[in-house]
Amino acid sequence: MIEIVERDRCIGCDLCIDVCPTRVFDRGPDGIPVITRQDDCQTCFQCEAYCPTDALFVAPLATAVAPGSRFHDVTGLEASGLLGGYRSELGWGRGRALGARTAVGPEYPD
Repeated sequence: MIEIVERDRCIGCDLCIDVCPTRVFDRGPDGIPVITRQDDCQTCFQCEAYCPTDALFVAPLATAVAPGSRFHDVTGLEASGLLGGYRSELGWGRGRALGARTAVGPEYPD
């Protein structure tokens, strides 16, 4: 379930708002998305995957976490690589490999 919109990383691009199938976010008055319908989150990770600045964290749980959970600790999530980690696991963003180009082995040269 969506737990964090990290304001210091967010650039207000609205991609999370646009890709969310259940419209969990609203645009805040300052342009930063706000989680307004957390109970509607389907834990699909689309918002986290599409966020170009890794400003979102979706906990791998189907229900909201309790206050004080480690899934609300931005510093801890950054240190562990979980904040924006899903995007990295997908190969999206910084450091990604060129999928189709690198998938072809030497037996199939260009």
